[in-house]
This record gives sequence, structure tokens and C-alpha cells, in this order.
Amino acid sequence: MLGYAFMGDAHSRALAATRQLEPALEVELVSISGRDETAREEARSRLGWVEGVADWRLQVGDERVGLFVNGGPNAAHAEPSVAAARAGKHVLCEKPLGRDAAESWAMLQAAEAAGVVHATGFNYRFVPAVRAARELVASGELGEIVHFRARYLQSWGWDAPPSWRFDKEASGTGAIGDLGAHSIDLARYLVGEIASVSAVVRSFVPGREVDDAYVATVEFECGAIGTLEASRLATGRINHHAWEINGSRGSLAFDQERMNELLVGGRRGFATTLEHGDWWPPGHIVGWGDTFTYEYLHLLGAIAGAHELSPHGATFNDGYRCAEVCDAIVRSAASRAKEEVSYR
Repeated sequence: MLGYAFMGDAHSRALAATRQLEPALEVELVSISGRDETAREEARSRLGWVEGVADWRLQVGDERVGLFVNGGPNAAHAEPSVAAARAGKHVLCEKPLGRDAAESWAMLQAAEAAGVVHATGFNYRFVPAVRAARELVASGELGEIVHFRARYLQSWGWDAPPSWRFDKEASGTGAIGDLGAHSIDLARYLVGEIASVSAVVRSFVPGREVDDAYVATVEFECGAIGTLEASRLATGRINHHAWEINGSRGSLAFDQERMNELLVGGRRGFATTLEHGDWWPPGHIVGWGDTFTYEYLHLLGAIAGAHELSPHGATFNDGYRCAEVCDAIVRSAASRAKEEVSYR
């Protein structure tokens, strides 16, 4: 595991849980890496890692390591992940995969050439309600999909202290890659590929090198249209991630802050269904952290050869394709015109 902060906590907790849920996988938490020795050792002890190391290169060269998890800042996604893949390690890298599409494409090519299992950390694919939504769309029950709308709103950006998240070289983008990437991935997962975007991107806080917010209209290859927005300045919103799908015979709606509920709509309005996955008896709900555990159970199963990672798990190809949409949003804001999304 590279990284011991927020994502380090989430991934470590999930990996530990897989040992309880699927002991046959024989997961061992070999090492966690990071530069601050005091913080790293505190995390190592608290999260159950055997060792703590200062340099991720030691992990890449460690024969005990079979899966390299990259939870570091965006600027530290490409080099360690590529090195790990070339060393024969399977890789899970947090989103956004790269700081832009070119970097993401290079990561995908390296992982494919190495023949390892590669995953991008789009954990919201493993919310039970999201999986149920995909099944309903695929079944044709909603009819022709005509519209997808999504918003991801947080408010911490107004008075946030200096951080790599506001540095363009370190992060690539702001709200687009940090929040919007999740909405873009779910749009692709639930509806299909995005063909074009028309966007407005803004930085409101003085001194910011990256965007605080964006809004975009999108066209899907299937003919549906959509709207996407994200902001780190939406006062009052803590972690509001919501989406809606409209079809000719029905609709679906979801709010991450009520993550066990899926709203199913018809001509007489919406009805709420409870979606809790298959861990516990009906009515026993799951939480945000559990999405990482579901993600790892799926990933480890793919590594063990029980199934393919795709389509439910996000590969580096999904991370790359999301990056192309993010880049198109940036281009559209600069050109003030519709931009096509194309893939290498």
C-alpha cells in the first residue's frame, strides 16, 4: 500500500475485512509506504501492516508483494503503478488514474504489456444500489435511456489549507478529477460511452491553479443526453453524490448519502427499494467503507482466476476513458465549444 492518509485508511480497512470474509484468499498486509516516518508507523501499527517503508520502490522489488495498491496523490499515480506492473505485480490505483489522458494511456499500455490485473479505484461501482441499477438498465425494463444527470457536491474547498489538490502539476485538475471522475465513470457504467461534451469550468477562490467547479452537458453514443456537475464550494453539502436515469418506460434515482436506497420511477412517481448486497440478511444495510471491501473481494477473485475484473470492476482502460472525458471538459471550457471525445 502506497499512502497512509484518507485512502490508506479506507483501503487498509477493506483489505483486513477480506481476511475475515474470504479466508481462503490468504491476504497478507505486507507493507505500507510513505515519507513521514511518524505518521507511517502510526498507520502501520493501527491498520495491521507487517512493515512500513519510506520508498515504494522497496515494495515493487519485494517478492512477497503480489498486489500493489496506489493510494498516493495524483502525481504519484503513474510512476509507481507502472513500475509495479512491470515488476509483475497486480495493481489497483486510485482515481483519477492519471493527471490527464496521456498519462492514463501510458499507464494502461504498461499494465496491458505486463499482463497483470489492473484496476482503477472507482469504488462506487460496488454500491449494491448501483449494481441493481445497472441490472435494471441492462434488462430493458426502463426502455430507451434518454437522459442521465449527476452531481457531486462538497463544501470544504472555501477555507481549505494549502494542499497538493490545488496545485495543477500535482493534481491535474480540481473538482473535475477529484469528484467529477466518479460521476463520469458511473455514467459510462450505467449508460455507455460519452461521445461529446460542452462545459464551463471555474476557479472562484483566488490563487487556485485548478477548478473549483464545473458543469457540462454530454451526449452519449447511444443517443441519450446528460448533465454533469461537481463543486467543492457547495456550502452545506458534505458528500452529496446523486444521479438519475430517465428511460421511456421508467426512471432510477440515487443519492450517495442514502446509499442503500434506489428509487424506481414510473408514470405514478417513485418508489423506494432497499438494496443491501449479499453479506447480511434483508434490511441489514451496508456503509461507504464497505464499497472498498466489495471492490477488493471482486479484485482478489479476478486475480485468483474466479472471474474477469470487467465489466463490474473498473480497469485501467476505464480510468483512461474517464480521463479522456475529463480532458474534453477542460478543452470545451477553453474553446467555449462542444468537444468530441475520442480514444487512442
